[in-house]
Amino acid sequence: MHKKTEMAQHNLKLFGIEAAKGRWVFVAIGLLINICLGSIYAFSVFRKPLESLWGITSSQSGYPFMVFLAVFAVTMPLAGNLIERWGPRMTATLGGLLAGTGWIAASFSADIATLTLLYGVIGGAGVGIVYGCPIAVVVKWFPRHSGLAIGLTVMGFGVSALLIAPLMKAMILQPEIGIMHTFLYLGIVFTIAIALLAQLLRFPPGEWNPAGSGTLNAAPVPPALSLNRQAMLKTTSFYALWATYTIGCLAGLMAIGIASPVGTEVAQLDATTAALAVSLFAVFNGLGRPLFGALTDKLGPKHTAVISFAMTLSASLLLFFFGQGNSMLYLLAFCVLWMCLGGWLAIAPTATGMFFGKLHYAQNYGIVFTAYGAGAILGTLLSGSIKDITGSYLHVFPIVAGLVLFGMLIAAIGLNPAKIDQAR
Repeated sequence: MHKKTEMAQHNLKLFGIEAAKGRWVFVAIGLLINICLGSIYAFSVFRKPLESLWGITSSQSGYPFMVFLAVFAVTMPLAGNLIERWGPRMTATLGGLLAGTGWIAASFSADIATLTLLYGVIGGAGVGIVYGCPIAVVVKWFPRHSGLAIGLTVMGFGVSALLIAPLMKAMILQPEIGIMHTFLYLGIVFTIAIALLAQLLRFPPGEWNPAGSGTLNAAPVPPALSLNRQAMLKTTSFYALWATYTIGCLAGLMAIGIASPVGTEVAQLDATTAALAVSLFAVFNGLGRPLFGALTDKLGPKHTAVISFAMTLSASLLLFFFGQGNSMLYLLAFCVLWMCLGGWLAIAPTATGMFFGKLHYAQNYGIVFTAYGAGAILGTLLSGSIKDITGSYLHVFPIVAGLVLFGMLIAAIGLNPAKIDQAR
């Protein structure tokens, strides 16, 4: 029976090629889906035109972005249940239809409150439902050494703004298209693209294991665990992972939120150069995902987390002490900060599979991902408050340094695989 299973696995074909090679097509599919989903990171392109159109403040123009990210983070744990019940194809199709509907409905908005409701809530929920699907598929097709594959899959979300923002700008500036039709046309494209790509997603049969997968160098793999959500929540490993993920996202999202004003106010760049710098940072945000994913495969989550925190600590302290008027240091430090944020979006999903098993992966990572939402909210509130109190964004960085030191301590003590006896 065992030999028959091995033969079936060996003869399995994906997209007309041997499964061990064909499974990389799922990574490409996931990357393309994430490029559609990650267009939220380019929302800043809409803000000035919306402020002019409706006479709203800069705070108000940020509401759709903030609500979108919050709903995205809240929906992820709920979507984990759907993926287990319906499978990735149907779940991603539903999410894609919702995400696209959010964009399309937004085009009929008459004010910022309606736009926040239609785009932020409906679009955010759609992205929250889709986001976990390609990751869950890739994790199961790569039962070991999944870090690089996950990193490449979610890289699309990181580099999306780099590709989509210029397109959005060009469309908004076209008199026959304008702001609202940009929402409409992009919504139609995203709906069709995600719905079609979703049809290709599927899990492997049973405990699929590619031939020769055990020969690669990788972090030591503990005995296989299959913790469900309830069992995972009883482990100290979960709380250590959630806390370090929150700190990693908080530090990174704080840097993303203030990159442009720090460039003009602290590094004394002109507005055009600061905007170009943000495009450069987006590249590093994308590259951080496969890089730290591969490192997690090689070194394990604990050592990779400590490396990420050490890089963030160095960048933050250098900026605080020597950043004033230093444009080269600003560019270098923010490339590192954006790369480390991207890295956490590969470290955490890889660690979830390593620590708690792949069987209930979609549900488990949905809960772990709430750390991203917590980091986004805390990071935005902290950076704004520190600027208001001290009058300078520079004072954000010693706070970040203190937080990542705390994160390094948690990682060193608690970022370990769950124990076998915790599965019972």
